[in-house]
Amino acid sequence: MELTANTVRDELVERCKQGDSLSYQLLYQRYSKAMYNTSLRIVNNTADAEDVLQEAFLDAFRSLNDFHYRSTFGAWLKKIVINKSINALRKRRGHFVEIDEEREDGVHAIAQEEPIDEADLQYRVAEVKKAIQRLPDGYRAVVSLYLLEGYDQEEIAGILHISHNTVRTQYVRAKQKLLSIIKQGGLL
Repeated sequence: MELTANTVRDELVERCKQGDSLSYQLLYQRYSKAMYNTSLRIVNNTADAEDVLQEAFLDAFRSLNDFHYRSTFGAWLKKIVINKSINALRKRRGHFVEIDEEREDGVHAIAQEEPIDEADLQYRVAEVKKAIQRLPDGYRAVVSLYLLEGYDQEEIAGILHISHNTVRTQYVRAKQKLLSIIKQGGLL
């Protein structure tokens, strides 16, 4: 069954490559909701996510001849969406701050604070997603890419153009902040 779905997608992409306008529309309909949600989890702003979605599809459609089935079309498009989402965050915030774990000014100490007891917390996925939306941009990007999109820390470092140590530290801090938000009952 899965093999058939991939064949249909490939045929749809091929029809797009030949300039079939209906196929462009069908491809957009097939992927737009998932790609919008991916972007929204990273940028945490509906207008920015909508802009990212449109720009990603425009780039994908313009570069369709560069797509050679080394992955699925969806995976290829998702990479474009994630990169554009990260760029939108950078434009909004400036840039991600590199964290030097060897510093003596307390930066490393924050990551070493006593961990929050995760076993005592019972929560639902919807509550966690609401709490993730309240995280600062850098934390939210790392958590979304790691937990929701399934990228490993090395891949995230490459996507965000930051060190693996920075990804790891931001993930630890984001997790602590996320658990703190949940414990405080600060959910919407």
